[in-house]
Amino acid sequence: MAVEPKHDDEAGLAYRFRARDGLLGAQMLFVAFGSLVLVPLLTGLDPNVALFTAGLGTLVFQIVTRGRVPVFLASSFAFIAPIIYGVQTWGIPGTLCGLMAAGGVYMLLSLLIRVRGVGVITRLLPTIVTGPVIMVIGLVLAPVAVNLAMGLDGNGNSQLVEPAAAMTVSFVSLAVTVAVSLFGRGFLSLVPILCGVVAGYLVSLPFGLVDFAPIAAAPWFAMPNFVAPEWNWQAVLFMVPVAIAPAIEHFGDIVAIRSVTGRDYLKDPGIDRTMLGDGLATSLAAALGGPPNTTYSEVTGAVTLTKAYNPALMTWAAGFAIVFAFVGKLGALLASIPTPVMGGIIVLLFGAIIVVGMNSLAKTDEELTEPRNLAIVGIILVTGVGGLSFSAGEFVLEGIALAGVLGVVLNLVLPWGRMGR
Repeated sequence: MAVEPKHDDEAGLAYRFRARDGLLGAQMLFVAFGSLVLVPLLTGLDPNVALFTAGLGTLVFQIVTRGRVPVFLASSFAFIAPIIYGVQTWGIPGTLCGLMAAGGVYMLLSLLIRVRGVGVITRLLPTIVTGPVIMVIGLVLAPVAVNLAMGLDGNGNSQLVEPAAAMTVSFVSLAVTVAVSLFGRGFLSLVPILCGVVAGYLVSLPFGLVDFAPIAAAPWFAMPNFVAPEWNWQAVLFMVPVAIAPAIEHFGDIVAIRSVTGRDYLKDPGIDRTMLGDGLATSLAAALGGPPNTTYSEVTGAVTLTKAYNPALMTWAAGFAIVFAFVGKLGALLASIPTPVMGGIIVLLFGAIIVVGMNSLAKTDEELTEPRNLAIVGIILVTGVGGLSFSAGEFVLEGIALAGVLGVVLNLVLPWGRMGR
């Protein structure tokens, strides 16, 4: 890696791979783990493959972006419904072909940015659009956090843990995380989430929420069930439009981490490189049988909370993900963490994402009550949080994705009023 400027060193933004940061890197993976494995579990893909491709995809992203951006890439929630439909319709190999094509969409957008410049994106996606979209990401995910904290599954359809026990465990996890982040000193102040996980795990034991049988039965070495894609043009045509919305979310995530660290990643390394890295990671994941990769808001929340900006932490997280993909007992141990533990912690993390979006809007020079801006921000928030859905045949756009598209369109077509430019 190239030597970073001194101001980056002072701000903790420089890439520095150090053995002492391993625990911090593991913490980042712990934050992402629940969502990372949830996508393959819901869609019929192999969780071990998802771990492997998340780690490999993050490393590819870091190479493409020259180790500049402290983000972790893992399973994308935006593709859950399309993958479920695809697996039912064309099987896993055919669906993977469509997912590889989705990564190609990111690469094409990267090329467009490189040719036309970052200005083409900033004109399409100004803060007045990306700020509320970031908020929507946190707000839409909020029910998932609350459901897990209450002992339900992510959708709230089934009770996984008795409510009283779940609330006790999630409260302890959240309280310890907040307390350590506020009062922790030295190294301890950098691992509040890990402290919350350990505390929640220990409190779960008396309630009988931890099942050690799968850990004992799991082999030390387990090869992930890699699956090769098979060409299917119908799956390609189905997945390509789906990829446009997550690409918009990618831009919002990069803006979010920019707001956290203070470095303008749109220029250094450039949104074209981050988009290319995401696209390559997604296509590579699909080529091995894993779900598409995306930048993780949970990990951005962890970076916000810990103020640990060193991108090398994500190298550690990626390395642990790859190791866990092959070591059965370690993966089983992570899988044994009760959902209320992570539920309590992500209540705070998803809240942090909302605050990042609010902070972006607060720093904009735009007058939010100007009719044009009021319309853009208001429609993004209401349609995104409300779950508005649009469909045309097999093409479906809803929630965060639809909110982002509407924001882009409104920003392009709405004229400036008397209070505007």
